[in-house]
Amino acid sequence: MSLANRYDFVLLFDVTNGNPNGDPDAGNLPRVDAETGLGLVTDVCIKRKVRNYVGLVKEEQPPFEIYVKEKAILNLQHARAYRAVGDEDQLEEDKKGHVKSKGKGANDKARRWLCENFYDIRTFGAVMSTGVNCGQVRGPVQLTFARSMDPIFAHEHSITRMAVATEGEAEKQEGDNRTMGRKHTVPYGLYLAHGFVSAPLAGQTGFSEDDLELLWEALANMFDHDRSATRGEMATRGLYAFRHDNGLGRAPAHRLFDTVQVQRREGVEVPRSFSDYALNIDEAALPEGVELLRIVG
Repeated sequence: MSLANRYDFVLLFDVTNGNPNGDPDAGNLPRVDAETGLGLVTDVCIKRKVRNYVGLVKEEQPPFEIYVKEKAILNLQHARAYRAVGDEDQLEEDKKGHVKSKGKGANDKARRWLCENFYDIRTFGAVMSTGVNCGQVRGPVQLTFARSMDPIFAHEHSITRMAVATEGEAEKQEGDNRTMGRKHTVPYGLYLAHGFVSAPLAGQTGFSEDDLELLWEALANMFDHDRSATRGEMATRGLYAFRHDNGLGRAPAHRLFDTVQVQRREGVEVPRSFSDYALNIDEAALPEGVELLRIVG
């Protein structure tokens, strides 16, 4: 069953001695707002972790397959959808042997099939008009960039690997066999992102109450299954959802987000842990018809 309620939510997560989201255009340095010094984590990065978690717990089985994943070839999934709905005759190969659709229009039956079988399509949406045309889907769940509560300072560390990759490198080092590298970390950062769940759009993609529960589960647990030496320690510290009692909502999202205040505790000059911050949610300021769900925290 599709959603009957609109949701807006606040996600809080932190990093300790790690790089939460490196920028490949800046030598993989942690992303930062150049004007304020506040750290950034992109919406794409957060969605990637949700996708990875769902793929892990649901073992990539329908209706929880993942569309955007490592080494995926999206047009092959589109062609698979055409075949699944019995429209294989609408496919053809180009001169290079690549599959494409004959007509210029989108195949709505194939689009619906993809929504039914791929969790991330019916959650986040997708552009599926490349080569084999299955149209576009506007997802009911959207996320903002996460922004740190205080400016971050990226530390650069020299690291050493006691090995080299080739015999030529070993000869140049006369058997010393060391490879030097650099590593960038944020000593500590607390990040906040906003999210939105649209009931009308959920009805168009088939995003259900069960899908929503899986989304909350993924946001709460995604960092526990995404460990790496680069990311240090990351954890979801808070997940607070505002549930409206109808599909269109009772108040603007920004008004609800303003009730969530995160401030550095008095006397703390340089935050180094989650306990250095105080969280306050003014539930008395919530308008009629809006309920706060404390999913984490």
